[in-house]
Amino acid sequence: MPRLPRLLRWFLIACLALAVAGMAALGTMAYLISARLPDVQSLRTVELQEPLYVYARDGGLIGLFGEMRRYPVRLEQVPLRVRQAFLAAEDANFYEHHGVDFTGVARAVWLLLKTGGRERVPGGSTITQQVAKQFFLSSEYSFRRKFAEMLLAMKMERELSKDEIFELYLNKSFFGNRAYGIAAAAEYYYGKTLDQLSLDEAATLAGIPKFPSSGNPISNPERARLRRDNYILPRMAELGFISRAELDAARQVPMHAAPHEPRVAVYAPYVAEMVRQQMVERFGGDVLNKGYRVTTTLDPVLQAAADRAVVDGLRVYDRRHGWRRPEQSVQIPDGADAQTIGRLLRAIPAQNGLLPAVVTDTSGGVLKVVLADGQALTLGGNALAWTGKPAAQLAKRGDVIRVRMVTPASATAPAQWELDQIPRAQAALVSLDADTGAIRALVGGYSFAGNKFNRVTQARRQPGSSFKPFLYAAAFERGFNPASIVLDAPVVFQDRKGHEWRPQNDTGDFAGPMRLREALVQSRNLVSVRLLDAIGVDYARRYISHFGFDEASLPPNLSMALGSASLTPLSIARGYTTFANGGYLVTPWVIDSVRDRNGHVLYQAQPAVACLTCAATAVPAGVTPQAPAGQVDGFDLSPVGAPAAATSTPAPAAGPTAGNAGAAPAGTTLAPRAIDPRVAWQLASMMRDVVRRGTATAARVLNREDVGGKTGSTNDHRDAWFSGFGGPYVTTVWVGRDDFQSLGYREYGGKAALPIWISYMQVALKDQPLRLPDPPAGMVQVVVAANGRLLPPGSEGGIVEWIKAEDLQRMQEEALTEPTPDTQDPAEEEKTFEIF
Repeated sequence: MPRLPRLLRWFLIACLALAVAGMAALGTMAYLISARLPDVQSLRTVELQEPLYVYARDGGLIGLFGEMRRYPVRLEQVPLRVRQAFLAAEDANFYEHHGVDFTGVARAVWLLLKTGGRERVPGGSTITQQVAKQFFLSSEYSFRRKFAEMLLAMKMERELSKDEIFELYLNKSFFGNRAYGIAAAAEYYYGKTLDQLSLDEAATLAGIPKFPSSGNPISNPERARLRRDNYILPRMAELGFISRAELDAARQVPMHAAPHEPRVAVYAPYVAEMVRQQMVERFGGDVLNKGYRVTTTLDPVLQAAADRAVVDGLRVYDRRHGWRRPEQSVQIPDGADAQTIGRLLRAIPAQNGLLPAVVTDTSGGVLKVVLADGQALTLGGNALAWTGKPAAQLAKRGDVIRVRMVTPASATAPAQWELDQIPRAQAALVSLDADTGAIRALVGGYSFAGNKFNRVTQARRQPGSSFKPFLYAAAFERGFNPASIVLDAPVVFQDRKGHEWRPQNDTGDFAGPMRLREALVQSRNLVSVRLLDAIGVDYARRYISHFGFDEASLPPNLSMALGSASLTPLSIARGYTTFANGGYLVTPWVIDSVRDRNGHVLYQAQPAVACLTCAATAVPAGVTPQAPAGQVDGFDLSPVGAPAAATSTPAPAAGPTAGNAGAAPAGTTLAPRAIDPRVAWQLASMMRDVVRRGTATAARVLNREDVGGKTGSTNDHRDAWFSGFGGPYVTTVWVGRDDFQSLGYREYGGKAALPIWISYMQVALKDQPLRLPDPPAGMVQVVVAANGRLLPPGSEGGIVEWIKAEDLQRMQEEALTEPTPDTQDPAEEEKTFEIF
């Protein structure tokens, strides 16, 4: 036999043997890998990572939290043209093959062999293979990983439908800029829903998953345009998805993608952050990826009013103190155009409509400025009038200032811009439902973008005279009443080391003996100090803790009478709800319900509520209600699913305190009673007088008889407060500086804080019925003289007061045994008392 045929035969046998061995090895490898392939049925119930959604009580979106922005959609919700764009870009034969495009795989294998695995090569992966990789496999480039991908893709094709696989692909794919899934990509790049996308936009989005970071239309618009015009659109035309005319028209559209944040319906960033922190604390960090829907107690109308009131109020305050120097300066390059100058502002955020601008020229009595987007403006005349200074004295070239757009008088009028500045002061506003403690509005500062510090819950400041109602309530429990006389005269207190303290009234004068109602109306400091001295500091601290304050936070000395405790605005507002709701201690809360991505309720709030019509019970003296577990500074931080239970420990009282007859509505938990309902009624009545004729008369503009409250100021005008109630709401406003510097001369609570409160309450009280409860049972009406002496019923010229029934006998006895207060000398000689 010739030698050549014999060699050929042995060569063929060897090739056959190698082929059999290769097939055996491939079969073994396939068996081993297949045995470890994951269960693709899990993809039917897979939970894609979704952000945490936070909503107002009406369903308006407040915020989104999470590393991934994704809004899963059903395939039928994706328009046909959008689906066709992705098929043309990624896998035109998707609905024909069985999971693997063998031609593309062979090409990829050859290139992988050619490069020795040292370089990344096009994978020829079908949509099914990409889904397999996204859910189950790593990004490793190797034969083994590619083979596993192919086997898994074929397994997926056997067990899942094409539409299920395509839907997973569209929802799982990464589109850059934290956008995952086609719906999130459409929103981020174009601010549109899927049904609003044009052909050119759909084709652009289809080209992103191949190069999500380096080829998206924002990071590299030219690369994205080339992929759209030279590959995806022609491919769609070749496949018959679009006509030649549609192809040409789409190519003519310039790239116009731009970042779009989610459409926030209710601007409440401080509340959104509060909710995020609570959800993380209750569920753990992974809560931000589970698609939970949190509905809050926030009222969108009231929240908008609160934000507007704070911004406008701080602007009015700030302009009273004139123009300050620009916040910073930048170096403008020689010959720079407007776009180049605008880029100098990229790191400076806008704050509450105040846009940063670079001054380019100050000649001619105007300021020429450039905004971050390159827009050039000229400010002069009315735009600078409020400063009272010429343009050349306001800024110089390179200074960074703030401008804001002023709402034009008519819709057709051109936009007007004016010079502005970020207020030096800060403010906080919180509004609670008096009966439930639900937070209806909350603003933690002038701008969340400028400072995320939430002053409602985190700032501990001295409340000044707005603390006095709590002290008066303690005194009323010890037998004092609104008609009781206390001397407003100089007094000196001395500690054991000989240090003296001489408290003063804000006015610097003394009124002599005066009724407590008048003392609160006029906010007389010396009366408060004498009152605290009379009832005892220890007793007062224990009693005032009934309003939800930590007793340890209350100073153990007479300075407490002037509001020297460091308390948060939220805790003050909570305390004032007790006066407005008949004496109950409610707990502030903001999360109303939590639902999972499928709409199943995971948590529903069941707050303990106040009940003005419920009967009060006799209670022992000296017992302090304890905060339910999970409460911090009076705010509900209890675990979801286990709402904080209301304590049944009653508040102290001097004797039986039968209230209005009635019972709590069925299915509700009654909040613990904090104070005697009669004391709550007396203080509410006195604070309404503060508005009628005291330090808060500006609030009479609300034209409501049920409005009451108390101003507060601290030394050197570091803090300005107003806390009050009206209708169903209790609202606290604080104004101050984060650095604890003075707000300025005569910036009292009635001047700096009260206007903000009024602006908000004008909206909050609209269409709300009057809330003027009758005196609770156990009270009697008396007539007193201006000096507090009890007069016979029906006496002309007397002052009508409501007092506790047990106080009447005491007043009658005092009228017979004590000298008439008006015989005392208002300027009596100072007496020295020991503080301790």
